[in-house]
Amino acid sequence: MVVISVIAIVLLLVYLDDKLGQFIFRNGRKKVVYPERRSDISLYINGRHLFSDYFAELGRARDHIHVLFYIIKNDETSAPFFQILKEKAAAGVKVRVLTDWVGSFGLPKALIHSLKESGVEFAYARKPRFPFFIYRLNRRNHRKITVIDGRVGYIGGFNIGREYNGKDANFGEWRDYHLKVNGEGVHDLQEQFLHDWEEATGRTVSDKHRYFPPLPAGAIRHQLVATNGAALEEQFIEIIRQAKKEIMIGSPYFIPSQPLFRELMEALRRGVRVTVLVPLKADHLFVKEAAYPYFYRLLKAGARIYRFYQGFYHAKTLVIDEEWCDVGTANFDRRSLFLNGEINCYVFDRAFTRLVKRAIERDLLRAEPLTVDFWHKRSLLDRGKQSISQLISAWL
Repeated sequence: MVVISVIAIVLLLVYLDDKLGQFIFRNGRKKVVYPERRSDISLYINGRHLFSDYFAELGRARDHIHVLFYIIKNDETSAPFFQILKEKAAAGVKVRVLTDWVGSFGLPKALIHSLKESGVEFAYARKPRFPFFIYRLNRRNHRKITVIDGRVGYIGGFNIGREYNGKDANFGEWRDYHLKVNGEGVHDLQEQFLHDWEEATGRTVSDKHRYFPPLPAGAIRHQLVATNGAALEEQFIEIIRQAKKEIMIGSPYFIPSQPLFRELMEALRRGVRVTVLVPLKADHLFVKEAAYPYFYRLLKAGARIYRFYQGFYHAKTLVIDEEWCDVGTANFDRRSLFLNGEINCYVFDRAFTRLVKRAIERDLLRAEPLTVDFWHKRSLLDRGKQSISQLISAWL
């Protein structure tokens, strides 16, 4: 009885910590909608190709390198990344590295010390602290932004580590979508990075003008939207409401809010074709099972759902009517909707949208269709996991 009472008290304290934190910080910066821009944008769907280009661009930096990743590992893929940053900092390039405290938990202190010794400025985003430790712990900076010399930018789903380069046998090929931006949109990536850096460090960046050189307009119209544990649900609902013919969703996790799910069901009722692509494997406990109740209802309503089996599918993308698309850092789940800091790039260009759609269609060829029959034949273990996942789905 004493043990049960202690557990109940701990759970109550955790609940109160989170709810009070939400109340205290309810007026924070929830969403930033940057202006529509024109840039040249390239799509990367393979880690080897992305890192080859990315490391080459880092090596060409002359003034500054600003890096933000949710996860940075300490392994053979990140080793050349760290080496380039050290060499550039030692040569006088201003290098700032920001990574999420939870996402990159476990980076060796000796490594961080060696970065700082070389002149790299390093900081953790959103380190939890009292008061409201649980609230802060649960709200991660999930953005991935790189800006080089204020002229080249990157945004998307890849982090830095061996699995993202397809070198982890547990995952195999890592499928993700990442954008390289040349043009006006780099200013907005820079602004968001500097905001996150100042928030994490408590230090104001001086001489900001050096980080915003004049940039030419590119060929592709787009818009960046940054969210912080709010407003993304409304963004996605508005996107789905605009669809007239087709919605394609790619996400490693599928745990939508009830309003967002209702909007998807409404799209099916009005004749919109809905396709969802998720991984067959799971990289976290219960996330696969948490999607099953939504999949069952979507399948019954006529949606097509596929599970990528050749490796791990980690892309975060939406395609609407071949008219425009979204590629960014936000998953189609409640953590991205209500907890994390995210940044998405909405691209209003038919040719680029068709490029993204073709990438999804190629991935569908290496995915198995999910059926209602499969759902009925699940094991008792899977059904039990689903029950547990529904209780904790808001934090998965």
